[in-house]
Amino acid sequence: MASERRDAGPARVRIAPSPTGDPHVGTAYIALFNYVFARKTGGQFVLRIEDTDRARSRADSERKILSALRWLGLTWDEGPDVGGPHGPYRQSERGPIYRDHAEQLIAAGKAYRCFCTPERLEQLRAEQRAAKAAFGYDRRCRGIDTGESRRRAEAGEPYTVRLAVPRDGTTTWHDRLRGPLSFDNAQVDDQILLKSDGMPTYHLANVVDDHAMGITHVIRAEEWISSTPKHVLLYDAFGWPQPVWVHMSLLRNPDKSKISKRKNPVSIDYYRDVGILPDALRNFLGIMGFSFGGDREVFSLDEMIDVFSWDKVSVGGPVFDLDKLRWMNEQYIHQLSHEQLADALIDWRLGRDYLLRLMPLFRERIKRFDEFIPAAWYFFAGEIDYAPVAEKLTIPGIKPAQLRKLLLELVDRYDALEAFRAAELEVATRAFADDKQIKTKHLFMLLRLVVTGRTASPPLFDTMEALGKEITRARLRTAAAWIAGR
Repeated sequence: MASERRDAGPARVRIAPSPTGDPHVGTAYIALFNYVFARKTGGQFVLRIEDTDRARSRADSERKILSALRWLGLTWDEGPDVGGPHGPYRQSERGPIYRDHAEQLIAAGKAYRCFCTPERLEQLRAEQRAAKAAFGYDRRCRGIDTGESRRRAEAGEPYTVRLAVPRDGTTTWHDRLRGPLSFDNAQVDDQILLKSDGMPTYHLANVVDDHAMGITHVIRAEEWISSTPKHVLLYDAFGWPQPVWVHMSLLRNPDKSKISKRKNPVSIDYYRDVGILPDALRNFLGIMGFSFGGDREVFSLDEMIDVFSWDKVSVGGPVFDLDKLRWMNEQYIHQLSHEQLADALIDWRLGRDYLLRLMPLFRERIKRFDEFIPAAWYFFAGEIDYAPVAEKLTIPGIKPAQLRKLLLELVDRYDALEAFRAAELEVATRAFADDKQIKTKHLFMLLRLVVTGRTASPPLFDTMEALGKEITRARLRTAAAWIAGR
């Protein structure tokens, strides 16, 4: 087995988000601990974009992730925007590197070409479902002669490259937080490393990049523990030393379920838009499984770096408690001077840029300046009290449970939009109404009540655009829960 790096000296660590959605608080949580450990050891913090999923990766998602992490104050030493000696830092730009490494593994007998068609693999899964057997590839192509495999590939027959997992024995590694961990090799699938389009899967790209970029410690969420045997086997196959493995506990809801957008807002942008200070959110993420010492919970980033040790990190499921976050934010607000608080509010939503977004909506609706705040209050609020309009939160012929489901489905439609602009929102909402056979006048009125708490407002979709994606989606989810529970 390849050796493991020592947990000492300057560390090179990385955060490697996939640009397939909004910047997630779970990404920020893992990024924070990587950043703190790098600074504690005098090492480097690398940001790499894992965008090999070409169907789902979006440039706007990458921009939002980078912007959100910068807002939190987590800056990186190397990355796609700042460069560095180990680039490119987008996996989509590193294709030849992965293909070369896949060929190395084939030549060494550590991987093999698989010519099974998607139809054959689907039939295999259907048979396994019928037999109530565990899913996994049956290694049909593993025994193909090397020369025949090469000839079929050169003739243009489509293929993937699979890892040749040992048929028996166990794969064991040491986790810095959890101690020795082992997986029975019989339970590890011959994982695809290179897809038929020549693009790598997460497993190959992750290991090749971590080695090429000199990553000494892989600090990531515990959901990747089940993938680690494949990564350990890849390090062994290449003859490379393993990094130090550190699997952090997942953030949990109060009921101990994994945080998800159906229960809590998970986008960093949401917390920014409702007025959570970056220092407060960073501190809040810092206490997720980390003990500063004594009963102290409020501390700066520099103070966390100063006292940090993995011995202070727990593997118990940290609870992402919104009441605790609000309390934390309150502590930081109370520490601000009057001047700092005024500046923070201006930077939030009382500045010129945001007000300019609202002027087209309200200039023709007010006669005096003192009418603006009462008319526009919902643009400066996070949550809305739906009790005053409870009887109007309906669509004729649709029961509350179904109405809740419709609102959540509409949130999913909005999630998929690349641009949260009025024109795109209107097209998507009209299409949704057609799909569900709902009159647009009924759906539009419900949405107006949900996003503003009023029956009359500026144009609906212009209002949603000005509110922004995070606040709009949060209100739809809140209204869905409110309707289901009334």
